[in-house]
Amino acid sequence: MNIGDRISSLRIAHGLSQESFAEKLGVSRQAVSKWETGASVPETDKILLMSELFGVSTDALLKGDAPAAEAAAPMQPDAPLFSLDDTPAPSPLPQTSASKQAQPQKKKGRLAAKVIAAVLVLALLVSTVLLPLHYGGIKEAWWALCGGKVQYPYVLVHGLGGWGEDSAMNEHAPYWGASTGALPEKLREAGYTVVAPSVGPVSSAWDRACELYAQLTGTTVDYGQAHAETHNHARFGRSYDTPLVENWGGKTHGGQRIKINLVGHSFGGATVRLLTWLLANGSAEEQAATGDETSPLFTGGKGDWVNSVTALCAPHNGSSLLTAMDTLGSIVGIGDSSQLLAYLVFSAAGLATPVADTYDFMLDQFGISAAQGSMKSVRSAIAALTAKGNDHAGYDLSPDGAKALNERIGTVKDVYYFSFPYCTTHAGTLLPVQVPNSGTLPVLIPTATAMGMFQGKTKGGMEIGTNWQENDGLVSVVSAQYPFTEPSSAFPADPADGRAYAHGVWYVAETREGDHGTVIGLNADANATLQFWTTMLQRIDALAR
Repeated sequence: MNIGDRISSLRIAHGLSQESFAEKLGVSRQAVSKWETGASVPETDKILLMSELFGVSTDALLKGDAPAAEAAAPMQPDAPLFSLDDTPAPSPLPQTSASKQAQPQKKKGRLAAKVIAAVLVLALLVSTVLLPLHYGGIKEAWWALCGGKVQYPYVLVHGLGGWGEDSAMNEHAPYWGASTGALPEKLREAGYTVVAPSVGPVSSAWDRACELYAQLTGTTVDYGQAHAETHNHARFGRSYDTPLVENWGGKTHGGQRIKINLVGHSFGGATVRLLTWLLANGSAEEQAATGDETSPLFTGGKGDWVNSVTALCAPHNGSSLLTAMDTLGSIVGIGDSSQLLAYLVFSAAGLATPVADTYDFMLDQFGISAAQGSMKSVRSAIAALTAKGNDHAGYDLSPDGAKALNERIGTVKDVYYFSFPYCTTHAGTLLPVQVPNSGTLPVLIPTATAMGMFQGKTKGGMEIGTNWQENDGLVSVVSAQYPFTEPSSAFPADPADGRAYAHGVWYVAETREGDHGTVIGLNADANATLQFWTTMLQRIDALAR
């Protein structure tokens, strides 16, 4: 029985729920849950409080009291501690008077030596066997002695048209949590470290990954000289003085690497995948273009800076909506591509128009300023961006653009990968199509309808069949599961077992009912949303290190 089991047994024996027990100790219920499951170990002051509350010694809490029957038998002064062979001892010589007087002193010396040896053996046993057993392994025991297991921060990356906590839009409507309330704050209250930065809402996956890296490290955005020249925009962007994750990639608490857990919603999935790949593998083109002045993001060798990548409703293989609109645009009242992208910018976040006076497009590299909150000005900004080439979200979100990205990147061998698809459609009764469910967010009904009936080919010749029709209003279920070019698996039989997962493999959850905004709390149940997120984060925290 480990310390978590003892705490759980004593709490139950005293008739205390996790909530009431946590209140008495001045901690969160999640902290108690982590103690009892072995995910973390209580601090010394909490051990002392529990000792007083349960009326037991701290030793009983930490290692349990040894039964009297197991107490060590008294050592026989004349018996050797151990023997190297079975050779009989020689017959004793006749004792002189002096030797008789020295005999008690020799016996005392031998006894002291045996006691010291026994203590050393016991200490060795505790350090090499009992401590690792108690903490779950040698590494875990070492970490406990060096200050505890490091908690990896969670970095939430929004999708197309979204924003982070630092945006003026967040004051009107939080992206993370949406109608259920600010999700990052709730997760912090539950004991997690969470940051939610803003990246370009319509920028390409490449530009967004560069912006995310600069904010995490507290540096100036470097889009790369080769990339900037190819797409005719500035190499450098905004500067950030304070890193969102202090000492990211450094080591602490007995040599533990400070890693992050990346969570991307919608187009945020492509953003975090690309960032992880660049950290591990860098960019040969950027290294050739700038040599010693290459941004650290493009030099590679940082694959162990990321612990996990989680994609929520992410278009891993693109969205068939952009192809469907070429054929079905008139049905839902959407015409050219810039109008479609403008519509998607806000429908992705469940809005009809910007809710703030100013919407920051973060397109400094193209010289496009923020647009005032009218849809007309939004369309003008997007039209200016799309006219400059394909370095924007509209191309990366298309099946052809996503395919091009997937051919360049893959999974990283040191990283865990998870994917959560949603579906808000069902099979039609008269035609072989998918139609929106009654609870679908109204702004997503036109897009869910268009995707649910579309079949055809992309401009690049990619086949969009009936298997693409099930969708969440913006992303097909088949696209949200995993990138077609990368290894995948269903969740293990026991999803809570952190040892059941392998690095570099996409673990795909069973498709959940809901539309594109359900997972971020848009038009969703507040308790169900928080429960989903806390369960997901608990599972990630329990992964083997």
